[in-house]
Amino acid sequence: MKRMFFAVVALLTTLVGQASTTLPIQGKVIPADNPYIQYVGRICFQDPQSPRFTFPGVQINARFTGCSLKMWAKPKSGYFMAQIDKAEPFKVSFMGERDSVVTLATALPQGPHEVRLMYVVEGYELKPVFKGFVLDKDGMMLEAPALPERTIEFIGNSITCGYGNESIEMTDPFEYETENHYFTYGQMTARALGAVAHVVARSGIGVYRTYGGPKTGTPENVMTTEYEYTNLYDRSEKWDFSRYQPQLVCINLGTNDLSTNNYDVKLFQQAFYRFVSQVRGHNPKAKIVLLTGSMMNGKELEIAKKVLNEIMEDAHKNGDNEVYRFDFTPQNGDLYYGASWHPSLWQHQKMAGELTAYLRTLMHWF
Repeated sequence: MKRMFFAVVALLTTLVGQASTTLPIQGKVIPADNPYIQYVGRICFQDPQSPRFTFPGVQINARFTGCSLKMWAKPKSGYFMAQIDKAEPFKVSFMGERDSVVTLATALPQGPHEVRLMYVVEGYELKPVFKGFVLDKDGMMLEAPALPERTIEFIGNSITCGYGNESIEMTDPFEYETENHYFTYGQMTARALGAVAHVVARSGIGVYRTYGGPKTGTPENVMTTEYEYTNLYDRSEKWDFSRYQPQLVCINLGTNDLSTNNYDVKLFQQAFYRFVSQVRGHNPKAKIVLLTGSMMNGKELEIAKKVLNEIMEDAHKNGDNEVYRFDFTPQNGDLYYGASWHPSLWQHQKMAGELTAYLRTLMHWF
């Protein structure tokens, strides 16, 4: 099975890998509730020293002094992308049964350093938990840099998650090893625009029907339900929308609703209307952009375009002029495919270029 991995080791001082340890941990332990640790995304802090999250794109950032840095998390939490200072980001694995502490960097020069971490897989089965960092014994935490003022929320399905984008075999099944949200159109767009992004996405989800679901719909696990909660398939905490009010919301849904030739257009349309109203209710000042994903074509693509155009037009008629439309170029294989016919890394790059150009003009983010 061929795969392409984009985990790049940058600088001779930076180490990547799985480093199983047992407590006590050597060094200064910085627990997850340290006030200098910066969090981005939907995260549950019911236990402040063990924050939980399931959506891809959650970020954990910090500045520190010292020559080394370790990360402490629950074993089998999944995969992260890490960046130390301005070095190239690299993939970090917490997939081992006993992996709890992983070395991110060693032999760093004296002085302040910065770490940026992003959770890059869908964690609703893995149930990831971040526990903190480990510094040198004389290391110190510093105030994290300010987040960008530009704010986006991406709502989507497997395309937004990054399903299979590190695979180069279209016949490959879903595997955590080949999903990397860091290299998706959404995150590449956010970085290009100098924005911070929250992500609410999972593979197979729709607004009225999951992939392969009955024609009548699957109301128990569609985005209209999941959008209200901090974590997927976890009803223990409703999301507090006051914690993050994006300037821009991009909705990329519909591919699964219109899949497998087993859909009801009327139910799809009604659910999408309700969901846009739901998003608007929680984000009264945001611009909302309705996207068509790159995996649709033919009849289903035309249905999606028609429904989304009508939603936008009706919003304008009712006085909401901040609902917009954007269509990605459908994939045709010239940029290869990822696993299960999903967009490849190169297709995501193309999508990011298209969306970045559109949003730059829409938001005047030059």
